[in-house]
Amino acid sequence: MTEQNNSNLPAPTPRDAEKTALAWTHTARFLTTASQLDQVPQTELPEIAFVGRSNAGKSTAINTLTQQKRLAFASKTPGRTQHINLFELGPKLVPDALFADLPGYGYAAVAKGAKLRWQKVMADYLEIRRGLSGVVLMVDSRLGFTDLDRRLLDFVSPRVGNGAVKLLVLLTKADKLNRSEANEALATAQAVLGEVTTDEADVSISLFSALKKSGVGDAACVLHDWVHNK
Repeated sequence: MTEQNNSNLPAPTPRDAEKTALAWTHTARFLTTASQLDQVPQTELPEIAFVGRSNAGKSTAINTLTQQKRLAFASKTPGRTQHINLFELGPKLVPDALFADLPGYGYAAVAKGAKLRWQKVMADYLEIRRGLSGVVLMVDSRLGFTDLDRRLLDFVSPRVGNGAVKLLVLLTKADKLNRSEANEALATAQAVLGEVTTDEADVSISLFSALKKSGVGDAACVLHDWVHNK
């Protein structure tokens, strides 16, 4: 039998990598929901948490990344995500990662008691969840980092700074900006992130539009790389 020489095969292109990453995110399926951290199952899988203000387009971004219309509950009323919702990825018999959709923060119409409870659940998850390996922070590109976004960033920065957790910031609703505004939003956000860590390998940022599908492939590649190229 003649041994094939793989050196003649064409090298994978960025487009190939994007297709592979999007095929992977498309495997996402609902696993469970929990209102308290002790109700979240313990696994050995790497977990990627999605966080952001209640009106930053978090659920819509998850649905767009996974190419599924109703995987995450995207309501016209912000603040409806009240639990930790887990989604499994990879082959059904041997999943390789979890997405965690965490409660949104900062929506004034939510009752104070419920808001404090959700925020405590989210804070506990981000601070002590053993399997947490990455955080995707949704920031409205038109507003930039609000005070609440900065507080969230400060909260996760110790784990990002020591290399335990990677961070991807998606500047959502980028279709609402012209090119000059988009460049300014990106530069401003990069300056803020520079205060978190000097290790650029652990922090990524991208303009993102669920409407125009821009930045989707880039984001999928980052998440796929976190899980499969440790």
